[in-house]
Amino acid sequence: MAALEVADLSFRYGAKEALKGVSFRVQPGEFCALLGPNGAGKSTLFALLTRLFVARQGRISVMGRDLQADPRAALAQMGVVFQQSTLDLDLSVARNLAYFGALHGLSRREAQLRAGEVLERLDMAERAREKTRALNGGHRRRLEIARALMHRPRLLLLDEPTVGLDARARAAITAHVHDLARSDGIAVLWATHLVDEVAPEDTVLILHRGQILETGRAARIAGDRGLATHFMALTEEIA
Repeated sequence: MAALEVADLSFRYGAKEALKGVSFRVQPGEFCALLGPNGAGKSTLFALLTRLFVARQGRISVMGRDLQADPRAALAQMGVVFQQSTLDLDLSVARNLAYFGALHGLSRREAQLRAGEVLERLDMAERAREKTRALNGGHRRRLEIARALMHRPRLLLLDEPTVGLDARARAAITAHVHDLARSDGIAVLWATHLVDEVAPEDTVLILHRGQILETGRAARIAGDRGLATHFMALTEEIA
């Protein structure tokens, strides 16, 4: 069973067609990089996957649960890190996680246990009592990923999660999420316009002007000339 299946998904903003017949699958344990320039339709796709927008054409299912017919069950399998931070800066790291756990119906004890697990996994355990406002950008992103993992989702969606971070923080967060996919079997859909965040073994979906132009393993798509060169050439041809 695919962790995420998108079939013939289209969406319009009035007369503007933002997505055009998008179809793909992400399997458990797979790191899938949704690679596209700014304005390609990545954020629109994420809005549809998380039901911020409702799809009028096409089908989305998460772990076999249809997002339209059974949204609660589908969304329960999903953890999300949006491009814009939604942390409460005046709460501590632990309190941010406890609040999110309560929203998912976790008891206080269970929320504490899971918070400890995810913070340890993301090298944040020693910061549990710190105010979120005191964290740097990289640690805030780690906290958002930890929060998204609190309810043990089978699918993790990350929309441009390293925007605004320095190169070291970007590399660390990218490595952490790759490790989650490999070791925990979590399916990952990682939206980015930065090719250096893509590993050779990752699956790549190249999205441009609302359409999937190419899909496959990064190493195969990169070929002899490299992923960055191929990506730029492909999107320029369709410009």
